[in-house]
Amino acid sequence: MRRDFFPRNSTLYKVTATGREVVGSVLFHQAIIRLQSRRRGFHLVTGEILAAIPEVAKVRTGILHLFLQHTSASLLLSENADPDVRGDFEHWSNQAIPDGADYLVHRLEGPDDMPAHLKSGIYGTSQTIPVGGGRLLLGTWQGVYLGEHRDEGGSRTVVATLWGKE
Repeated sequence: MRRDFFPRNSTLYKVTATGREVVGSVLFHQAIIRLQSRRRGFHLVTGEILAAIPEVAKVRTGILHLFLQHTSASLLLSENADPDVRGDFEHWSNQAIPDGADYLVHRLEGPDDMPAHLKSGIYGTSQTIPVGGGRLLLGTWQGVYLGEHRDEGGSRTVVATLWGKE
């Protein structure tokens, strides 16, 4: 699901000694993307995000910023070919920050809540990706991942802000 905010284009001008001339337009677009609910773990979501913002195809040179509006999940870029990488991220995360660790004080929302906040803080909740030629300029093996750090986190919301020259 997606909701659009601020879709607009602006004109770029080049100022010269004789006045100004149009050199192109800049696209500004923002969408709220509701990602489907997923089980705990690391999930490749590049396709789901791109399906929600087809405007990427219009951008010759620009930036896509993704911001996850949650404190118990994360967004990261990593290897997109071998699913073992996702499993290794989950295994390492759970070893480093186990559920129910006795040194954690915040427990109001269950034993997986505070570890999820810590993992979100470590991995982060935003990514900025260059756009060129109508596509994300990710590396050959890179993909956008949702790190779901709760047993029942529910659907997650991403704010996608795209801007660039058409």
